[in-house]
Amino acid sequence: MNFYIVIPAHNEADSIALTLESLASQTLVPKQLVVVNDHSTDDTQAIVESFIKKHPWISIVNNHSSDEHLPGSKIINAFNKGLQTLNEDYDVICKFDADLIFPKNYLEQLAQHFSANPRLGMAAGFCYIEKDNNWILEDLTNKDHIRGALKAYRKQCFKDIGQLKPAMGWDTVDELLAKFYNWELLTDESLHVKHLKPTGASYNKSSKYMQGEAMYKMRYGLTITAISALKLAVKKKNLSLFNDYMAGYFKAKKENLIPLVTTEQGAFIRKLRWDGMLKKFGF
Repeated sequence: MNFYIVIPAHNEADSIALTLESLASQTLVPKQLVVVNDHSTDDTQAIVESFIKKHPWISIVNNHSSDEHLPGSKIINAFNKGLQTLNEDYDVICKFDADLIFPKNYLEQLAQHFSANPRLGMAAGFCYIEKDNNWILEDLTNKDHIRGALKAYRKQCFKDIGQLKPAMGWDTVDELLAKFYNWELLTDESLHVKHLKPTGASYNKSSKYMQGEAMYKMRYGLTITAISALKLAVKKKNLSLFNDYMAGYFKAKKENLIPLVTTEQGAFIRKLRWDGMLKKFGF
C-alpha cells in the first residue's frame, strides 16, 4: 500500500528531525513525503535537506505565508501546496504535523486496517504528550475523533470529501463529510504517537473566536454550537473559552459567512450530532 505524506512546517527546527527520523524508520516506508517549509526563519529547511540527501523519497517545497499562527487556513494552504507536487499513484494520503514521533509500525498498522476494511476512509493512532516525565494521552477530544495532527485518508474518501477545507474546523468537517459519504473511521489505541508540542499552545485570541466561526460554517445551529462550545471549554479546563466560541459563532452569523458544507450535508451533520448526544444519555 502506497503512502504519500505531506508535512506543513513553520519554524520546526527543534522537532522536525525527530519526526522525519521516525518516518524514515517505519517498517512500511512511505512512497513519497513532502515537507512544506512555510515561511520558516530557523533551520527547518537545512534539516529537511539533510534528510533528502539520505532518502530520495523525501522532498521539500517552500511556501511564503505569514508568521501569524492561524489554525486552519495557514496549515491547509501549505498542505495543498505540498499536495500539488505529488502524483496520483497513492493509496493513502497523510497530513502529519512536524512535531510528532511515530512508532515504527505506525504506517504498517494503518495499512493493515485499510486493507482489512474497504469502507475504511480515515484512520489514525493517538497523540501523547509529556507530563512529569511520563507520556500521557492528550485528552482533548472524544477517542473516536482523528486528531488534525495525524490524518490519514484513503484516496477515494479524500476525493469524496473534496479534500481539505482551508478553514478552522477542517479536522472535524472532514470526518463529518466522510460519514456523509458512508465512509468509516478508525482510531487505534495501540498506536501511541508522541506529540512534542501541546495543541493550541500558540493560538491567539482571534483564533479562539474562529472555533465558534467553524461551528457556524459546519451548520451546527445555535443549540448544538452551545453544547459543543461548553463541552470543549470544559475539556480544555477553561470555561472562559465558551464565551470566545459563542462570540465567534454570533459574529459569523452576523456577517453571514459562507458555510463549509451544503444544506443537505448540514442537515446530516446536525442529525449525526444529536444522535451522538442522545446516545450518550442512553436514549
